[in-house]
Amino acid sequence: MMRIAIAGTGLIGGSLATDLKKRGFASTVTGIETNPEHARVSKAKGLVDRVGEMESAIDSSDLIILATPTDTIKSVLPRVLDRVAGTDKVVTDVGSAKAGIAEVVKDHPARKQYVAAHPMAGTEYSGPGAAKSSLFDNKTAIICDARLSDPDALEAIKKMFNVLNMNTIFMDSGEHDISAAYVSHFSHIISFALSLSVQEKEKNYKKILAMAGGGFDSTVRLAKSSPGTWTPVLLENAPYINEVIDNYIEKLYQFRKAIQNSDRQKIDNLIIEANKIENILM
Repeated sequence: MMRIAIAGTGLIGGSLATDLKKRGFASTVTGIETNPEHARVSKAKGLVDRVGEMESAIDSSDLIILATPTDTIKSVLPRVLDRVAGTDKVVTDVGSAKAGIAEVVKDHPARKQYVAAHPMAGTEYSGPGAAKSSLFDNKTAIICDARLSDPDALEAIKKMFNVLNMNTIFMDSGEHDISAAYVSHFSHIISFALSLSVQEKEKNYKKILAMAGGGFDSTVRLAKSSPGTWTPVLLENAPYINEVIDNYIEKLYQFRKAIQNSDRQKIDNLIIEANKIENILM
């Protein structure tokens, strides 16, 4: 059992705290939280044993997990590594864009104590009130640049993901960011854009709700996501996300042109080609 400090006690950090304690991986969990309301809720819900200052929480823990927004991870991680240098403490994070984070610590003397990770799980809700057990079950955890981490540190994080019932895969940071842009980050942009389009066109919100079916609900669900979480991600992974946007616009234009020209065969062909995603998702 490990003494764990989690910086950021929101949806991801709070859910990690819940299951790592419940499943016997953590003996104690100290929350590091700059938001007073989040600190209060995380303590009231029993997500953490206590809330402490960054330095004291690091000093009293074996494993430090950074579960803050991506831009905060990027600024805080070097200071955390400064603090753990020369010890056997392990540091990991849950950031969903990795290359920028990797760059700022690539030459840090304590780099081997850090394991870059991204558990691919979440909901459209945020904050410690949204934290829940089993959020990570049967999801994928990605460990990036594993060769740069100490074998013992790497093993500790692999065990953590195993306790969370996650399937762990390995990628380098750049490969991760390209894939995340396509399968995670861009889906949020689509959802935000659809929400904006519908609200702009239809000022009668009751009418929108009356017409909404399962397809609309599932597509727009992510539009409820917090800007505090997603603005940093979109900015951090901007080059790959812009690549995806350009590719998507080109596909939209193909549909637009076919519909404008009443080209039934072209529309059929586009849909049939899109249907092949079923073979990938099986």
